[in-house]
Amino acid sequence: MDPLRRSPLSLVLAVLTAAGLAYDAKVHLHLAKTYDPVGGSITQGGLFRVEAVVAILVALAVLVSDRRLVWAAAGLTGVAGVAAVLLYRYVDVGSIGPIPNMYEPVWFGEKTHSAIAEGLVAVLWLVREGLRLRRRATATAR
Repeated sequence: MDPLRRSPLSLVLAVLTAAGLAYDAKVHLHLAKTYDPVGGSITQGGLFRVEAVVAILVALAVLVSDRRLVWAAAGLTGVAGVAAVLLYRYVDVGSIGPIPNMYEPVWFGEKTHSAIAEGLVAVLWLVREGLRLRRRATATAR
């Protein structure tokens, strides 16, 4: 299947996924300056900027391509974001080598909304994979 040709449902899922990733990037870019003082050679603000760039690149990729690898990148970006925010919300991990201690035992609006967006991106990836498997099963049954 041509990666640029996709079903209308796949396109809707891609647009929703890209929107979730774009929101995630917006929040991380907005908060990065606030977290620049956290850390040394690697700061939490710097990590937020990396997350934002990854989210933007993957959002663009999922709009352009319907390939499984691209969708996996989108889904894993969402899963990693949710995992990180939950881990550092509930566990004081401490510093890991040059990675600063990002423990922050509070929820606030942008953090909550970003976590929801990341979670939805992961769910949309699973929905897309489910549709792909269903299509394959239907084609095999014929």
